[in-house]
Amino acid sequence: MSFSSILGYFLGGYFALVISLFMLSSVVPVAGFAARTLSAYISIVICATYGVLASIFLRIVGREQIAQWTTARAFKYVMAITIGITFEVDDPKRHLDTVRPAVFIGNHQSELDVLMLGCIFPKYCSVTAKKALKYVPFLGWFMALSGTIFIDRKNSKDARQAMAGAAKEIQTRKQSVYIFPEGTRSYAKDPGLLPFKKGAFHLAVQAGVPIVPVVAANYSHVLYIKDYIFRSGKIPVKVLDPIPTTGLKPEDVDELTRSTRELMLKEIVALTQKVQNRPIAIPATSGDGVVHASGADATLS
Repeated sequence: MSFSSILGYFLGGYFALVISLFMLSSVVPVAGFAARTLSAYISIVICATYGVLASIFLRIVGREQIAQWTTARAFKYVMAITIGITFEVDDPKRHLDTVRPAVFIGNHQSELDVLMLGCIFPKYCSVTAKKALKYVPFLGWFMALSGTIFIDRKNSKDARQAMAGAAKEIQTRKQSVYIFPEGTRSYAKDPGLLPFKKGAFHLAVQAGVPIVPVVAANYSHVLYIKDYIFRSGKIPVKVLDPIPTTGLKPEDVDELTRSTRELMLKEIVALTQKVQNRPIAIPATSGDGVVHASGADATLS
C-alpha cells in the first residue's frame, strides 16, 4: 500500500471521527470537547506544513520577515472554520500596522492563544526563542527560516546580557517581536495575570522600542480544559497604546514591568465584564506582580 493511500485512509477516518463526535455532542457534551480538540490538532498540522513551505519560498524571495505573519493568518482562517472560534480585534489607532519595531506583549491563557496570535499578529513580527532551539530538527529549521529572533542565553548571568543580541537584531532589521511575559499558560477560570517576567521589558529598553500591550478577555466560557468545555464563540482582544521606553535604563525595568502589568490587568477585567456580562472585581496581586531574579532563564519568557 502506498504512502498516499495510507494518508488518505488516515485522513478519511480522522474526519469521520470528528464529524461523528460533533453529531454526538448534543447528547454527550464532552464529545463536543473531543471533536474541537481533534479539529484544532489537524488544523495546526495543516497550517504548520503550510508555514514551512511558505517560509522556504519567502526566504528565497527575501521576504522571510512576513513568514510568521502569513502562517498566523492561515491559523486564523482555518481554525475559524474547523472550531468556530475567532478573536475580534479592537485596534482603532492601527497600532498593529503602524508601530514598528516594537515589543508586543499579551496575556497567556491556554493553547488557544495560538489562534489569538493568528488574528492579531503584526506583519513584520516574529516570536522569540532561546538560541539552542535553532539547531533542533524541523522546529528549529522553521524558526530560522521564518525570521525568529533568537536569544543567546549561553553563559549569561543576567537578562540584560541575554537580550543584547536580540535588541541589536530588532534595531537593524526593524523586526518586532511578540512575547508572553507570564512565561507560561495560566489556564485561569477568572480574569487575571500570573507574575510577569522581565525579559520582554529588558529587551524593549535595550532596543529603545515601545511596548505595545495586547489583552484578550478571559475566555473560560469558550475553553476551560479542566471542565472539558470547548465551544464556538467570539473573544474580544484590545490593542492598548504603545508605552515608550526612550530614555529608560535597566534600573527602570521593575517599575515598567509592574505598571504595565497593572494596566493590562484592568483592561482584561473590563473586557471580560463586557463579554460575560457580569461584574468582576480586579483580583488581588501578591507582591508587585513581578518575578525578581537575576538569571536569564528566570527572567526571559
